[in-house]
Amino acid sequence: MALLNQEQKTIHFLNRVSFGATQEEIEKVTRMGISAYLEEQLRPERIPDPLVEEKLARLKTVRLSSKDLLELYPPPNQAKARGVQIDPMQTPRYVIFELQQAKLLRAVYSQRQLYEVMVDFWTNHFNVFAAKGADRWLVTSYDRDTIRPHALGKFKDLLLATAQSPAMLFYLDNWMSVSPDAAVRPVRTNGKPPARQGINENYARELMELHTLGVDGGYTQKDVEEVARCFTGWTIRHPRGEPEFRFEPRTHDRGEKIILGTKIHEGGMEDGVKVVDLLARHSSTARFIATKLVRRFVADDLPSSLVTRAAEVFLQSDGDIKAVVHAIVSAPEFYSPQAFGAKVKKPLEFVASALRTLGAETDASPPLLRYLVRMGEPLFLAQPPTGFPDVGSTWVSPDMLLARMNFVADLASNRIPGTSAKAEENLTLLLAAPEFQRR
Repeated sequence: MALLNQEQKTIHFLNRVSFGATQEEIEKVTRMGISAYLEEQLRPERIPDPLVEEKLARLKTVRLSSKDLLELYPPPNQAKARGVQIDPMQTPRYVIFELQQAKLLRAVYSQRQLYEVMVDFWTNHFNVFAAKGADRWLVTSYDRDTIRPHALGKFKDLLLATAQSPAMLFYLDNWMSVSPDAAVRPVRTNGKPPARQGINENYARELMELHTLGVDGGYTQKDVEEVARCFTGWTIRHPRGEPEFRFEPRTHDRGEKIILGTKIHEGGMEDGVKVVDLLARHSSTARFIATKLVRRFVADDLPSSLVTRAAEVFLQSDGDIKAVVHAIVSAPEFYSPQAFGAKVKKPLEFVASALRTLGAETDASPPLLRYLVRMGEPLFLAQPPTGFPDVGSTWVSPDMLLARMNFVADLASNRIPGTSAKAEENLTLLLAAPEFQRR
């Protein structure tokens, strides 16, 4: 296969660092050059984004604190107990709905496209299931205050932020993890009998397997147990009242721990901070994160040479996410003919790119979001800690492809409430073509 020409390079570049190439962005990249455009995208704080801000201004819940969300959008049984008539727009489900709206609107309209791609990447990497208990009110803050500020920063800062996030603490049950020697009252949840007191290994295991080292990263079950001991006392002030991170010294295991051959006995909360630092700088973490980023930006069939170089950049830059992304997107392997059109679009990528291609207007209404459910990617609602897979085989079942075709047909004929597109016949055919399923 011949090398990519300049036009192909531009389209390929935009299809990987954005939620779909538009004619306007193609012209901008042609004018600026790929390198200058990439540098601009890697500094999103310098890019004005007035249209997205205008769209998001209509969404009340995305600006509220977890405490306010709990108060204003109580569980239906709690609302009944108060004698309040249940309004569908005042339930926890509505909180998740507006969060989904915000994500789709940003993907379609934001000028900070690479930043939104990276927010989506880390949201999936550090997955939290928004429909689990108190997380219905906690994931809004998780998206806004934990993931978004660190999406192009240092990996260690992002890792620590997720470790201290009430949403993650609740999702993986670490908020209830206490030293067996702690003399504290057992925890009651949802009015149910007290939970069994002791160390919970869920977060420790996922921290190493999914967030840092990878399943083949060289850790043992004993390491999991020791990490779990380090994170005892990392809890939530009050999951259904003031859901903020708190370290509780009374429930912390104060003994010495040994993790990956490193002795940890910092005392108190610093035990967990030391674990974060140790894992964030580990060579297995560098390779695991590099692997996932290369898979996201280049191909499911990983070019191992690029993974190795990206992992080296990760280590040399102390986990600088900008530097790693820059190294991947600037690499020869990124522009190889084998990488061109090699990635199957996830449902969010497919829907957003279709809307961007047509210059469609949308308010991300429930009928539009339901197409993402039918295609297999209900936003913020991946149940397992692994999140949604980023390989093409996940998204090409007959039912999912049929859902994509139905979406294109309804979009082209303006049958989706809240969404309008001026679709010409040739553009409609383009969206239905197999080539448009790929990026």
